[in-house]
Amino acid sequence: MPRHFAIVPAAGSGSRFGAEKPKQYLSLLGRPLIFHTLAALVACPDIDRVWVVLSPDDTEWGRHDWSELGAKLETVRCGGATRAESVANGLQAAAMVAAEDDWVLVHDAARPCLSADMLAALFHELADDPVGGILAVPVADTLKRADASQRVAATEPRDGLWQAQTPQMFRYGRLVEALEKCSAVTDEAGAIEALGLQPKLVRGDTTNLKVTYPADLALAAMILRGRK
Repeated sequence: MPRHFAIVPAAGSGSRFGAEKPKQYLSLLGRPLIFHTLAALVACPDIDRVWVVLSPDDTEWGRHDWSELGAKLETVRCGGATRAESVANGLQAAAMVAAEDDWVLVHDAARPCLSADMLAALFHELADDPVGGILAVPVADTLKRADASQRVAATEPRDGLWQAQTPQMFRYGRLVEALEKCSAVTDEAGAIEALGLQPKLVRGDTTNLKVTYPADLALAAMILRGRK
């Protein structure tokens, strides 16, 4: 029976956020943002272990108490210059535990509103899938392509377009192979696609937002408060 493991790349600086510290450590309801992200993963009974991939020079992690998250959580200080590099290094750290056919869920450190229902949907939809897949939502807004002057150059048809989220869930062996062959990607699905495969789109929820700008942090707080 394949097991499920999670990898959370958390070596980024969060430069777009403009904060003094990496955004994953900004306060969200009295905890570091990443605490909520990791709590959702360790609370899932179907996930055996969660690796958080830190930058080797991360000085913030040790300033917080993570003991409440339990024994499932492991830290590895092998984060790279890119997300793909951090994930690949995390996969190497998992090599002593994970088998080729085990599932790996890669989840953004800055998506703190992942729910148990979203994880359940992902596991259910992909249980027997030959490729794996990702949480995603159909694009609802009208899309405009800008020119160099930030004026509308074209309106893009949104039919069939989905906004990728995480977790992204693939077999351990295949994900290692994909990232070895194609590391110039912004998500794991892109590496799998480069192998000529088609990941499945599992409908998620817009509340599974990625905190990218300051306003997103306030929205995440509202979502988490509403669940409690």
